[in-house]
Amino acid sequence: QVQLVESGGGLVQAGGSLRLSCAASGSIFSINAMGWYRQAPGQQRELVATITIGGSTSYTDSVKGRFTISRDNAKNTVYLQMNSLNSEDTAVYYCNVLGKTTRSGSLRNYWGQGTQVTVSS
Repeated sequence: QVQLVESGGGLVQAGGSLRLSCAASGSIFSINAMGWYRQAPGQQRELVATITIGGSTSYTDSVKGRFTISRDNAKNTVYLQMNSLNSEDTAVYYCNVLGKTTRSGSLRNYWGQGTQVTVSS
């Protein structure tokens, strides 16, 4: 099994910053990519940012220039630095890992429990 533990969410004023962390542990053989999704009340879960094992990143348009995703491969940890936060960033943020638990196993998506980010205006 793979466990993802998120931290760093909270309440922040508009214009402020937060840094989310997600550490993956358990029976991990390899990780292809890590990322962050978010889900606002009444909305579908959306992709925020991803980073591959090689370091290639991608972002949804609404966070480009404000959010930065990074990872520490040795620690199986992914980070999301969020700057210039606004009320539209309020959501539950979920960590996602695409990886394998064995060499011959299939790639699977693993999810964290979610961390609440609330931006007050």
